[in-house]
Amino acid sequence: METITRQTRKSRISSRIESVRQLWRRIAARGDGKVVEAGAELGARQLERIRRQMRECVSGQGGEISARARAARLGATYLSSDQAGKRDFLKLLTDEFGPDPDEVDKAIDAYRSAIDKPAQFAAEGRLREALRSPRSVILTQFNALPSGVKFLVDLRADVLRFAKSDSSLSVLDHELKDLLAGWFDVGFLELQRITWSSPAALLEKLISYEAVHEIRSWNDLRNRLDSDRRCYAYFHPSMPQEPLIFVEVALTDYIAGNVQALLDESAPKQDPRDATTAVFYSISSTQTGLRGISFGNFLIKRVADDLAHDLPHIKTFVTLSPIPLFCAWLDSGDALVAGFNLPAAEQKAFETAAGKPFSIAAVREILKTDGWHTSTAVADALREPLLRLCARYLAQARIGSRPYDPVARFHLGNGARIRRIHWLGDTSKKGLQQSAGLMVNYLYDLSEIEENHERFARDGRVAMSPEVRKLLKAP
Repeated sequence: METITRQTRKSRISSRIESVRQLWRRIAARGDGKVVEAGAELGARQLERIRRQMRECVSGQGGEISARARAARLGATYLSSDQAGKRDFLKLLTDEFGPDPDEVDKAIDAYRSAIDKPAQFAAEGRLREALRSPRSVILTQFNALPSGVKFLVDLRADVLRFAKSDSSLSVLDHELKDLLAGWFDVGFLELQRITWSSPAALLEKLISYEAVHEIRSWNDLRNRLDSDRRCYAYFHPSMPQEPLIFVEVALTDYIAGNVQALLDESAPKQDPRDATTAVFYSISSTQTGLRGISFGNFLIKRVADDLAHDLPHIKTFVTLSPIPLFCAWLDSGDALVAGFNLPAAEQKAFETAAGKPFSIAAVREILKTDGWHTSTAVADALREPLLRLCARYLAQARIGSRPYDPVARFHLGNGARIRRIHWLGDTSKKGLQQSAGLMVNYLYDLSEIEENHERFARDGRVAMSPEVRKLLKAP
């Protein structure tokens, strides 16, 4: 198989979009309209033609074939546009195809007048209909087109990108999110195991979508799909070749603490029949357009249940997780950082190794030095303060009421417990930059997941092992 480069992946994505555009052109040709050729920023005449197309989609005249043709024509117009044209298209859809304020006001007044009367439920239905925007009518019609659901997922990704500089698009984002959340309810998703025998196109997507630990080669991928590994993904029936989220699992007889060792292609294979532990070492969401629609928690629990059924000797389910914002937190000026200190003996060891008194600034200066982790004296001096700081970060650092770290927020919210923090668990460039090489295990004890989840949701209480609690104690 060829090497999958960034340019190759980009070319194949463009090819897929072009094939969908051509397919929709053919569907549109069965109707009575033409695709608007939109290049750069849309001119007045192009906008008026697109506005007319949108109105035709809302009107719903004709039968199902006509409706499909109109939606296909509008979608092909969007796919023919460059970035500026897409932004103008989305602005038009947002600004001119919302609910009619006058109709909403009338429906509200009618509902208020009908409360506790026989007409209340009919008035409620009219209010609901008045609040349904023409935008949602247009968007829903793409569901009937081949690749239409994927189109809407990608459309929301565009909306999220444009909304960074134009907050007025946020209403369209919310509408798309609500629409997709219904379609992508976990009850509609299919869990599949991915193996080395899976279609090559799907394996290429794993390489492309892996967001935690880069897949460097086909041999690397094959190692991750070997007999002592598992990979599972959720799929939607309307996007059968697009994994929505996938998890990579190592079957071991120990709780792993170093990702380089775990992914070593030359390491001997573990017999799955001897495995006692399932290590979830990478979880990657693949579709930007589904951001905020969570099914990762269901994925972990579902995979844990399947593994417990298929391999009953596996009793421990644990992650080996990155700590992506730890170093950023050290620079944040957080009170938990500012109030941190070391016992005298460790301060002296630090000063001897670093040549300067202990301070957070001195720690960050060392961490920004290439190769600091290869010096035994420097690494030993940093080990205890960084482990203690990391325990504070994971267990106590907050943005508002939520954990500062997004990975901690995810796993703690799912009912996991902080099991152990590992020194130099990820010595890749990315791992050193993000977390000073630290990694963490989150333990999924199937007997306590629900209780941990409830305590975290209700009180923000973080479940942790005695080992982590010990790190939190003031020196």
